[in-house]
Parts: sequence; structure tokens; C-alpha cells
Amino acid sequence: MTRLQAWRGAFRTRSMKDRMLTNRGDGDAKWSFPPIHPEGRKFGLIAAAITALFFILLPDIFGWLMVGVTVWTVAFFRDPVRVTAQGDHLVTSPADGLVTLITEVPPPPEMRGADGLGEEPMIRVSIFMSVFDVHVNRAPIGGTVKRVAYIAGKFVNADLDKASEENERQHVLIERADGTRIGMTQIAGLVARRIVTYIKDGDTLAAGQRIGLIRFGSRVDVYLPAGTTPRIVKGQRAVAGETVIAELGQNKLIEGIAQ
Repeated sequence: MTRLQAWRGAFRTRSMKDRMLTNRGDGDAKWSFPPIHPEGRKFGLIAAAITALFFILLPDIFGWLMVGVTVWTVAFFRDPVRVTAQGDHLVTSPADGLVTLITEVPPPPEMRGADGLGEEPMIRVSIFMSVFDVHVNRAPIGGTVKRVAYIAGKFVNADLDKASEENERQHVLIERADGTRIGMTQIAGLVARRIVTYIKDGDTLAAGQRIGLIRFGSRVDVYLPAGTTPRIVKGQRAVAGETVIAELGQNKLIEGIAQ
């Protein structure tokens, strides 16, 4: 068993009783420093080694600058525990970040077809993750992974609409027990250079379960099924595994005011 597998399994071995919290005050919640993803330990050690060299070979000011870079590198890979609301009709955010686009578009070619998302246009919610956001991605719904498709591409600014078609990306198609399908796409950005995934075709996921991460700035798109509109508005911030971005079958206008 690898360290990453052991780390992922640690959350699953705890009893459901210990992890379940309710709106009636059940469960235990207290603040703590968020754990660091295993990917962050490697980059943190590299940054720390460079910092040491800077202190040895260069004036101290450069070393202290690298101390800041090392702290930021470790913080980038933080992976806080999230409490995911339970409900078959809920779609939770797969990523931390800013909702930058909500638009109706055809599903990606890699997820089209009778055994995918179909051919009709769908509502796409795009969540942009800056380099200061948590970059661990989570499943928007519970179900079975029907398709994982990786496409090599460019590294243009992930905040741009064209990033959905031009950048390096990975599509994930999830199907619930009742046949409802939701697609999500992890998109590498201007700085990001690798999409890390934990899942494969046939895996069974719980809503809010960790499914991967994207290094150093990126975007995640969610494709909602017909008859479902977002419960969030453009410009709002989403929290992976916690923010409910849609309720299946709910189709109504929601307005927001920037203030």
C-alpha cells in the first residue's frame, strides 16, 4: 500500500458515527490545522532545500523570501476536512473557488452519446481556483464512475471560456443509481502543469469524496442535467464538498447583488 492510499483510507476507516454531523447539533466540530496532502510534502521538502541553499550561497534577504515561498507551497496543498450535506437531490461543488461562468453549452465530445451526457446543450458551471485556493477536488454527487477521459492540451488562463476546449483537461462522468448523470472536467491552467487523479472507471464514489487535485491554479466545470439550474450565482465563492451548487430537478431564477 502506498502512502497516498494509506492517507486516503484514513478518512474511510473512521466510523460513520464519528463523522456524521447534523443541524440538530449532533457530532463533534472543532478548529484544527488542516492536514497537508502527500503531494505537498514532496514540494515542501524541495522548497525547503532550495531555501537552505539560498541562506548558504546568497544574502539572507533571498533566504527569507524563500521561507515565504516554502510556507506558501505547503499551504497550497492543504486538505481540510469538509462536511458534505447528505441528500440524493443535492449537487455539491467539486472545487474551492470563484464561480466565473454559468452558461449553456453542448457537452464535451468525450462525454457525449447515449451512454454519456447525450447531445443536447447543458448548463455548465465553471469554478476558477486561484493559487490561494484549496486544490483538492471532490465528487459533486455519489454514484459510479462511468468514464474518465484525459486530453492533453495547452496551458492558457483557465479563467477564459476557451480553456474548456484548449487546455489540458480530464473529464469524469458519474452516474447515480437512478441513471442520472453529471459530468465534471478538471482543467489545468496557466501555472498548473499536472492533473492528479485517484479514480478510474467503475469506482463507486460518495458525494464529497476526494477524487484528485490540480497543481497550482486551475478550473473545474460541472455539467448539470436537463431541468436543473444552479443554486449559486456568478461571482459567488464555492467550497468543495460543502457548497450546494444545484438541486436536481429544480429550475428557477436566483439573483444576487454584489456589495
